[in-house]
Amino acid sequence: MKKFKKIYIEITNVCNLSCDFCPKTNRELKFMDKKSFQHIVNSVKLHTDYVYFHLMGEPFLNENIKSFLDISNENSLKVNITTNGTLISEVKDVLLSSNALRQVNISLHSFEANEGHVEFSKYIDNIIEFVKEASEKTNIITSLRLWNLDTKYTASNSMNIDIFEFLEQSFEIKSSLRESLKEKNSFKLKNNVYLSMGEKFKWPSLQVEKLGERVFCYGLRDQVGILVDGTVVPCCLDSDGSIALGNIFDNTLEEILSSKRAIDIYNGFSGRKAVEELCKKCGFINRVR
Repeated sequence: MKKFKKIYIEITNVCNLSCDFCPKTNRELKFMDKKSFQHIVNSVKLHTDYVYFHLMGEPFLNENIKSFLDISNENSLKVNITTNGTLISEVKDVLLSSNALRQVNISLHSFEANEGHVEFSKYIDNIIEFVKEASEKTNIITSLRLWNLDTKYTASNSMNIDIFEFLEQSFEIKSSLRESLKEKNSFKLKNNVYLSMGEKFKWPSLQVEKLGERVFCYGLRDQVGILVDGTVVPCCLDSDGSIALGNIFDNTLEEILSSKRAIDIYNGFSGRKAVEELCKKCGFINRVR
């Protein structure tokens, strides 16, 4: 039986944008090579059926993306990718032809969070072109994300209205997406195509005040993350590798997960308690139920 529902693999921590909601990273900027990725896949394939190319960075910047998808397929792993969408046209053919790719999450809120180096109409046109082709020709799921609400119902982001109107026209949606998303946070635009909204949250940081110790998290229970240098962390929100459990290139995943630090974290959450300082300062904990 597989242990984790998903394992995050950071194939690069380099990004082509500088979003105001992103915590950035102080780690050395790197791109994962094929040899390292193969080693990681060999280590994780007994522990999960799903890998996510996501932690920090923009995955489509890694020139090995096709090889990574092929290696995943050869090892019966399904792949989910989270991207800002700016490079989608450059990798479209690779994605659409992959047998391993399960889902692509596109963070539309990334566009407004940057100074405009890319024309909005070109950006959204490229995304819609990919989404429609994926829906019509493949089984790939696409999730368009607007995770920029200030409260459950409101956003200061003026571009949301433009995005809603564009999507309504592109997918021939007769109802108001803005109104529909007030009732629930997801809307099906087309077969295997979804739009979701969510509130902003504060990324965990050792520099902020504690939010509380009585929390629960699925880190080390449903998920684990592997940074581009091989550092294993409990979840996808440890942007700086503050909770380094070990390195996948030095020890097996089994050895790392059996360490005292990993066991203490797991047992702590089992008792609804955060034992790590970073976990006590995580803005995502209030979303976990």
